[in-house]
Amino acid sequence: MEKNRLEALSDGVLAIIITIMVLEFRTPETADWAGLASIFPTLLSYLLSFIYIGIYWNNHHHLIKLANEVTGGILWANLHLLFWLSLVPFMTRWMDESGFAMVPVFIYGVNLLLAAVAYAILQTGFVRQQGPDGPLATALGKNLKARISPVIYVAGCALTFISPVFGLAAYTVVAAIWLVPDRSLERAIRNGAAGRST
Repeated sequence: MEKNRLEALSDGVLAIIITIMVLEFRTPETADWAGLASIFPTLLSYLLSFIYIGIYWNNHHHLIKLANEVTGGILWANLHLLFWLSLVPFMTRWMDESGFAMVPVFIYGVNLLLAAVAYAILQTGFVRQQGPDGPLATALGKNLKARISPVIYVAGCALTFISPVFGLAAYTVVAAIWLVPDRSLERAIRNGAAGRST
């Protein structure tokens, strides 16, 4: 299968996820600054989740650009990733409506961890399809961010039992780590495009 169909499906699902999160917003009860302040935690939880979806969209885009073709295993791995990402709006709303209680914040972290695992599986599928000397494996290198992130997620989930604020802080740290796209992937995409144009 050509990779553009997988990319189109993924883009559509991620766009729907973002739309659902926006539609979950409740308007302030009063038309003043106090009313806006009352939904400030909602805005923060939406911002964190929006950043995560944006990170996955960005990295998924780079992954597809370096891919050659799509296998059946890769299709299922991609659906596996989309499944966990599709739960983000629900988890975000539950966390917000509970007032950031311990269990919802913990489950939110578990969801983020499972999405990261799913992305790693998808990435491994593409690397295996190209081989260890392929452009994707070369660009990824040691992939330190991908190795560190699950550890921080697990620590964040554990810290939630002390205070949900600690868990949210850990999840925010992971988002900050991934906010800047991987330069090595961008270089590999540019080099590949340059090679095709010559």
